[in-house]
Amino acid sequence: MTDTTAAGETEATGERAAGEPSAAPAWLGAVGLSVVIPAHEDAHRIGPALDAFRAHLDARLGSGPGDWELVVVDDASTDATAGLVEAAAADEPRIRLIRSEDHRGRGAALRAGVLASAGERVLLADAGLNTPPAELDRLEQALGEGNRGGQGDRGNHGNQEDPAPAAALGRTGNRLVRALGIPGIPGFRADTCGFALFDGDRARAAFGASVLDGPAIDAEVLRWVRRQGWHVAEVPVRRTPKPAAGPRRTAGAATAAAAATPAGARRRALKELFRLNSGGIAVAAVFIALSVYVFHGLWADLDGRYLKDALQDQNQWEWFVGVATDNIVHLRNPLFTLAQGMPDGVNLMANATMLGLTVPLIPVTLLFGETVTFALVLTLGMAASAWTWYWLIRRRLVQSRWAAAAGGALAAFAPPMVSHANGHPNFVVLFMLPLIIDRALRLCEGRNVVRDGVLLGLFATYQIFLGEEPLLIAALGMLIFSSAYLLVDRRRALAAARPLGLGLVIAAGVCAPLLIFPLYWQFFGPQSYHSVLHGDNAGNSPRALVEYAARSLFGDAETAGRLSLNTTEQNAFYGWPLLALGVAVCVWMWRRRVVRALAITGAVALALSLGPWVPVPRTDVVLPGPWRLMVKLPLFESVIEGRVAMVCAPVLGVLLALALDRIVRTRTRELRTLGLLTVAAALIPVLPLPLAVRERAPVPAFITSGAWKGYVKDGEALVPVPLPDPGQADALHWQVEADFGFRLAGGYFNGPWGPDRIGIYGATPRHLSNLLRDVRYGQQPPEITPQWREQARRDLEFWKAGAVVLPFQDRGVELRDMISELLGRQPEKVEDVWVWRVGPGQV
Repeated sequence: MTDTTAAGETEATGERAAGEPSAAPAWLGAVGLSVVIPAHEDAHRIGPALDAFRAHLDARLGSGPGDWELVVVDDASTDATAGLVEAAAADEPRIRLIRSEDHRGRGAALRAGVLASAGERVLLADAGLNTPPAELDRLEQALGEGNRGGQGDRGNHGNQEDPAPAAALGRTGNRLVRALGIPGIPGFRADTCGFALFDGDRARAAFGASVLDGPAIDAEVLRWVRRQGWHVAEVPVRRTPKPAAGPRRTAGAATAAAAATPAGARRRALKELFRLNSGGIAVAAVFIALSVYVFHGLWADLDGRYLKDALQDQNQWEWFVGVATDNIVHLRNPLFTLAQGMPDGVNLMANATMLGLTVPLIPVTLLFGETVTFALVLTLGMAASAWTWYWLIRRRLVQSRWAAAAGGALAAFAPPMVSHANGHPNFVVLFMLPLIIDRALRLCEGRNVVRDGVLLGLFATYQIFLGEEPLLIAALGMLIFSSAYLLVDRRRALAAARPLGLGLVIAAGVCAPLLIFPLYWQFFGPQSYHSVLHGDNAGNSPRALVEYAARSLFGDAETAGRLSLNTTEQNAFYGWPLLALGVAVCVWMWRRRVVRALAITGAVALALSLGPWVPVPRTDVVLPGPWRLMVKLPLFESVIEGRVAMVCAPVLGVLLALALDRIVRTRTRELRTLGLLTVAAALIPVLPLPLAVRERAPVPAFITSGAWKGYVKDGEALVPVPLPDPGQADALHWQVEADFGFRLAGGYFNGPWGPDRIGIYGATPRHLSNLLRDVRYGQQPPEITPQWREQARRDLEFWKAGAVVLPFQDRGVELRDMISELLGRQPEKVEDVWVWRVGPGQV
């Protein structure tokens, strides 16, 4: 829909339509009363209705620019309705026209009009003057009586004891609610929004939460209002007498009459609900198809393929799935394990184990295996994240379903998300974040602070068990957005501060008892650590902001590799066309406060993602970055700062949805086509490519045959050569295939190192593990001295080793000879490995 001012200008763009005369601009500030009138094929009666309301409102409220406004929503009329309203608007700046290009129904028109209104109170009326404007006095009296003694406390909408009504409904004999058979609004003989006066903020909240486009919106809005605990007054009003002879009955009128009957209204409501649900299902199907496309290489052969750019993360995460299953099935502590990192073990709460999914999916893991669970989490997780972003955007910001879907897709399938999909499910499965944001926004509205605070606490608790770092980065993004909104709309931000603050206290009270033990275990339990240091090069290069990721359509793997830590950490790479589109949308829609706040949020997030030191491209100059202010803060000291740029994925997604929503409703075909082509030019270069896969290294037959059971006793560790670490962790997959029947020395996990318990990746290295690693990757074996033999004995005893296992591999001869000399005996050849027994009494 487009909003037209008295000058024939669109409110969003300020551009005058071709051929329209110049006139004074429409009043865009707050007004005392907004009258919203939906219109469709009403050329024969819209003029008298506008005249009647103008006369009454001038006489009753005054003729100042802030006293009242008339918002007429033309629902794609094919007659002269819009032209008549524009003519009236040229004479009266307080009349505004919103035009819909597609006929969507009375509900959609009411929603658009109410959301575009600026009144402290909002009156819903009709173009036929079924209820005369003078009856407004009765509604004003009902709404005013409820507010006596409580004026000035308009922010206390969540207080159910507040006697002030949310709305006063005109009772004129309409039986729509009963005709629809919708329960849940007891006490009203006739519920209708045909002639109703709402508190302005509550009206915008109620209609903003609505989704139906037809006449059933009356019941939907009133049910929603009652669920908030708000009082609604019913006021008898007079109907305007109708002439004996009505207008000629057309096919359209016959259809409307049929819909007004109980059976017809019920069919219309069911049709609306089916269209709503089927549309959401269609969007979900598109997201699932896109996600399957991204991961189809992995699904093609789950047993034999491995994500090529996952490094060792797929092995690690499948191990997390398996160890969570093994712990729960055997009734062990799900927050700790001795399966790797012998003899110290692994603090699972201090690692990205995603217990919120690995535990519920235990049946899937038991039936189909860890790799299926891994692929399922990634595939459905990305699709679910896209859907919840779509849901949030459509619920709060746009009318077009497919504009919201495009925004949700960009938020979930942006280049950084696809990069992390190679092996970081915790940065891909983000479906809770839009739900958390929505609940925080509900708190800002102050309707039901206790309920929303409790739900926010539960949502945040669950997200903790999905991924703490994504939640921390999202909280940083929300804090930046809140601060930005305080700058662009101080009044609303301050009004929201009190209910939001109270809700956050309630949420913290809910989280505390649920998280106190897991978080204590994470930060103070066995194998806990204080921080993970990533150095000064973990920020994004400024060039990374405008280049393309390796798995983007226009991406170049070599260029992206030079500008990132690794393929899974390509945290920016939005490409210059998409960033340019975001800037253009911000300029185009700058008058919208939410756009200004989003622009500030995106800019600050990109700046922070550059890290504590920012190299100037093509120079030797290095500048201090804003992240220097945060690098020493608790929790943030462990964050890879380049990941903060991921905040821009939903920011760009929202801006894209807002732009498309405006573009698709542009009446001029040429402008609409140009806008869609511009969006396509920005999105095509960053379209995701399927993730690359490779053949997975086979598990030795020594493991799959169970032969290992004769060499590693219960409580002993198997020592693979080389030991598993962040550079090579195939042994974790061996353990998964052996159903965690043995323990491992070494490993790939986050654990402590040194007396300061600094976080590192992998187990604390020892002399023997370093020696085996160095020789495997090219160094010449040292001269084996008695000191080396003694050190090897100590390390094996420390690991509680039962056997050293050397699979056939490159430099296998050098490794076999060196280990034999260290241990003083030759190995046994078992299946496809060399084995040295090193248990008690063997070394």
